Amino acid sequence: MSKRNWIIVGTAVPVLAFIALLAWASFKSGGNPGGLGVNDDFGQVAVEEELAWEFTLELLGGPMPSGPLPDESLSLSELRGKVVLLDFWASWCGPCQKEAPTLTQVYQEYSDQEVEFVGIDIWDGRLDALNHIERFGVLYPNGIDSDGTIAINYGVKGIPEKIFINPDGMVAKKFVGPISAQNLRAVLNELLGVVDGTSPSP
Repeated sequence: MSKRNWIIVGTAVPVLAFIALLAWASFKSGGNPGGLGVNDDFGQVAVEEELAWEFTLELLGGPMPSGPLPDESLSLSELRGKVVLLDFWASWCGPCQKEAPTLTQVYQEYSDQEVEFVGIDIWDGRLDALNHIERFGVLYPNGIDSDGTIAINYGVKGIPEKIFINPDGMVAKKFVGPISAQNLRAVLNELLGVVDGTSPSP
């Protein structure tokens, strides 16, 4: 084989390997292999308190108490006056699967409080998302951010990520990675103005 042919082969192999790697990453991440993926650094991160970005989310069907149909939608503005948790997730994300029972449990615990969780599924397929909701008995509203606009506007860099919005509609806290039930309750109580887990602050 001539030197020229060796150069062509030497160049083509890495390029083909890179293309194969991108194809595999795209398949594993629901079509979004770019520098975004599953978070591996967990915990609270600093955020600027600012008005939460308004959006309308087309809801998925599922076992929610209100039984929303797939063509129903939810606007963030409808939830003003409540503490809102935006949970960014995907069905193929291991940490998202691991924390799903915790989110459902705590959501039920706060069902009589001015609290709402909204699941925002990204980089995923509709059927996979519905299967996840059914598998883990998710009770709060969920929808797919099909074009990624919501995730982009909230600066999501990986999943799972959680944005907490206070009753005034301001972004209050952000957590990356799964959150424990204890930490989740603590944040909700703080934003609700609950003192010692029992009574509202004056």
